Amino acid sequence: MNPKLRSIEVRPLVDKGQPMLMLRDPLALSDKAVILPQTLGLLLTLCDGSRDVAGLYAALLVRAGLRVAPEAIQRVVDHLDDALLLENDRFAHAYAETLHAYRTAPFRQPVLAGHSYPDDPATLRRLLDDYLTRVSVNGTGVVPGLQVMPVSRAAHESHPDVRALISPHIDYQRGGPVYARVWGRAAEAVRAADLAVIFGTDHTGSEGRITLTRQHYATPYGTLPTATDVVEAIAATIGEEAAFAEEIHHRREHSIELAAVWLHHVRGGQPCQIVPILCGSFRHFVANAAGAQGLAPPQADPATDPTLSATLDALRAAIAGRRVVIVAAADLAHIGPAFNDSFPVDRIRYAQLQAADEILIQTITDGDADAFFHTIAAEGDRRNVCGLPPIYLTLRLLKGNVRGELTGYDRCPADEQNTSFVSVCGMVFQEAGIRTSESHCSPIP
Repeated sequence: MNPKLRSIEVRPLVDKGQPMLMLRDPLALSDKAVILPQTLGLLLTLCDGSRDVAGLYAALLVRAGLRVAPEAIQRVVDHLDDALLLENDRFAHAYAETLHAYRTAPFRQPVLAGHSYPDDPATLRRLLDDYLTRVSVNGTGVVPGLQVMPVSRAAHESHPDVRALISPHIDYQRGGPVYARVWGRAAEAVRAADLAVIFGTDHTGSEGRITLTRQHYATPYGTLPTATDVVEAIAATIGEEAAFAEEIHHRREHSIELAAVWLHHVRGGQPCQIVPILCGSFRHFVANAAGAQGLAPPQADPATDPTLSATLDALRAAIAGRRVVIVAAADLAHIGPAFNDSFPVDRIRYAQLQAADEILIQTITDGDADAFFHTIAAEGDRRNVCGLPPIYLTLRLLKGNVRGELTGYDRCPADEQNTSFVSVCGMVFQEAGIRTSESHCSPIP
């Protein structure tokens, strides 16, 4: 057998003073992990399907002078296989079985319930209501960390003309106040909507991939039914393969789930239809815009990408005339060692993070999708803005006819040493120029 390693999650760790690598399946088809000495990192790169164990032994010896017994290499390969980390028939069978189970279940299970947030609806209701109450009582002071822009007290009052919002997808423990501000501000429009389109970051998605599902999304409050007519309209436009090739990612991806729970909460547990759309990486678009040689084809531009444009056109047509609220479930920057950043975040980098976010947030406030994308591309996305695809697609869907209002911002610690941070914001969008209105959710043009 010539072992070929899948695209997997690799994290450095230290065990008894020794640098190690922990390997896990990002699809969670297996709950097993493999831990190897970092010195065997080269072995992983050599597992590309072109070498058997003897070939791996020879390549390690020639390339790095590492003399690893063939028996030891075989044990590593066996462990990788057991954890479903290799591309082979065993993995393919497990993948097919898991996808079938997901598709035939009555709904998508909320995977974070009971872990990241309470699975008991009454306990969950008290938790989220507490965030909303503290926002209402404390006003602008509830969010620790400095504000990028002034956030007025009016930003905490619900308004019926909200057409879209940006909600974080960080855990509630760190992002709860920012969640509460934006969902409280959008509550009236959310309650009036009969359909919510939720764009979420697909953290394991392929480049430029739009991933749909026909499956419904459950929360501790019940089930939010997926608008399958809208899903089918998009799939008919971009093709079944393009729409569902990575559908299994919906099973474990948390970005849409965390927004769906807040959606269901502010509606008092009353369901509405949703269109859950996972958005793959824009790495190839960023590389092309930044002028990187050989990393992306010349046509790699999100503004002219045929699949993205066709998706948005089909979605816009399918939801026309309905009372729709659009949600971008998106975080901003991820910096520091926790995100493979070479340098810890000191006070200077902490301040620079806010300054860079301020520039980026202004492009979002302006409703300018192109400016938003090119601001990130100009810096080569070195701050790892994982919310780029869902925010960009939300702005494109709105066609620039909106004005955003910042409801909250924070920089959340991402490691115990306070050397890594994730920045998040909340924002609501209304028709450009609208101040007050008798209407609730305006149809998408």
